Amino acid sequence: MQIDFISDPVCPWCFIGKRRLARAMALRPNIIFEVRYRPYQLDPTVPREGVDRAAYMTARFGADAMLKEAHEAISMEGVKEGIEFAWEAIHKRPNTINAHRLIHWAEAQGVQDEVVEKLFIAYFENGDDIGDIRVLADIADLCGMDGAEVAGMLESDTDAQLVEREDKLAREMGVTGVPAMIFGNRVAVTGAREPEVLAMVIDKALDMLEQQPDEAQPEA
Repeated sequence: MQIDFISDPVCPWCFIGKRRLARAMALRPNIIFEVRYRPYQLDPTVPREGVDRAAYMTARFGADAMLKEAHEAISMEGVKEGIEFAWEAIHKRPNTINAHRLIHWAEAQGVQDEVVEKLFIAYFENGDDIGDIRVLADIADLCGMDGAEVAGMLESDTDAQLVEREDKLAREMGVTGVPAMIFGNRVAVTGAREPEVLAMVIDKALDMLEQQPDEAQPEA
């Protein structure tokens, strides 16, 4: 079953959602899954060099007390999935177009899942600037890609328009927040749902695939 996972590497709920999806797939060991990670930029207006995260978050979401409360709630959910959010270590709010380009190239080399995972870890647990080409090249190297080649491509505009088109397509499909997941091109869900819920969605999509193998429109 193909699963399209629409996300942004600076979205904490996407990190949680990815871990929960992995647990859901483990609940259905007899199914062969192919997860494809698709781009969505939560804020494409962030400049390429990024901005100070603390100032950005305060301006976008309000008082520091509210932000702290939100961080605590996310952290509690993260712990359940083995994630240790290091909010104080994150100083930059990057533009994610380059991270999405790396994810796109990783698909062709069969390491997309590894790259997405390391991007989340780099940003949320290590506080790395995943808008920095050097950081992205290092992640590429760690995942078996050619970091020097990736760095060279990131210095250019290679596939930037392709990523932007995919982002636009997601919005045209009605995606207004992430994570969003499309199962077997039949059933779409949004949010970091619990593994048991996602497993039931997998079952529903499988039933629809068996009943209508030629249909291609996801049901929300």
